[in-house]
This record gives sequence, structure tokens and C-alpha cells, in this order.
Amino acid sequence: MKEYFAHETAVIDADCSIGKDTKIWHFSHIMSHCIIGESCNIGQNVVVSPKVVLGKNVKVQNNVSIYTGVICENDVFLGPSMVFTNVINPRSAIKRQDQYLKTLVKRGASIGANATIVCGNNIGEFAFIGAGAVVTKEVPPFALVVGNPSKQIGWVSEYGHRLNFDEKGFATCKESKQQYQLKNNSVIKL
Repeated sequence: MKEYFAHETAVIDADCSIGKDTKIWHFSHIMSHCIIGESCNIGQNVVVSPKVVLGKNVKVQNNVSIYTGVICENDVFLGPSMVFTNVINPRSAIKRQDQYLKTLVKRGASIGANATIVCGNNIGEFAFIGAGAVVTKEVPPFALVVGNPSKQIGWVSEYGHRLNFDEKGFATCKESKQQYQLKNNSVIKL
């Protein structure tokens, strides 16, 4: 007996691993050799291509495409209609399945609606990618990036709030009250 929920219109290939309490909604396709962790939510009209890995508690909103080569760690949020790529120079007439690049989305990162992540650019822990951003380079942990091409405009806490560092390089999350330090252009939680 399966321990996850799949809407009757979802298509799930036989050789997938899907964790307990995961929900897969209308018209989504989970393709071969995928690994989906516990307590994930896969929205409507989502495609999860072969060999994709999603950790625990990953939230995938409607109309998202997750292509081969993508790994999302635990607690990742993928906003509506965002997309990953997996080939740098796609051509219809040239097969490049052996050139798929890997993209790692680290724990707790959020990617906003309609954002595009160009393959091979990893997203750091708890980073926040703004809606519509086009990510063309690595994103550091806790970074806030927006625009096309995306650029970093600040830092965020694990709770997703903007961090305002004082002259000594310290900031406090307004919701969690956790403290952070900015040192050598990187953020650590204290």
C-alpha cells in the first residue's frame, strides 16, 4: 500500500521512490528513477524528469519543470511556473542528453514565481531568488537575488527576512530573533 497521495490524473512511472505523506496533484508527471522525499507537495501540472532528487518537505508549486540533473535538498520552495534548464546550448536536431549539467538547490532555499535557473549554477542554503529572476551564476547561502540577469541585492535569514547588518557586521532576524554575522562577504548564523 502506498503511503503517499497522488491525484487520479497524475502519471507516476513505476520505478520512482516517493516518500510518506507526499502529495502529487492534478496532471503532474513523475518520471522514471526519481527520488521524492517525505512530506513533499507537488502541485498541479508539474513535470519531474528522470533521475531528479527532491529531499524532504520540498514544496513545488503549479506549472514547474524540474529537469534531469536537478537535486533539491530538504525544505526547498519552488514557486509557481519557475523552471530549471539542463543544457547550456540546446538544439532540437542535436542530442545532448550526455551533456546535462547538475544543479544543486541547497537546504531551505526559495525560488520565486517565474524564475529561471540556468543549469550548473547552484543555489546556496536559505538563499532567496526573487520572482522572475534569471540565475546565471552561483548564488551564495542566505543571498537575496533579483533581476535578469540576477544580481545580489542583500541577505536574508532562514525565515526569509531581509538582514540589515550593523557596522560590526551583525544582524537579527525580525521574526525568529536569530543572530547572523556578515564576514568576508558571507553570512553565518550564530
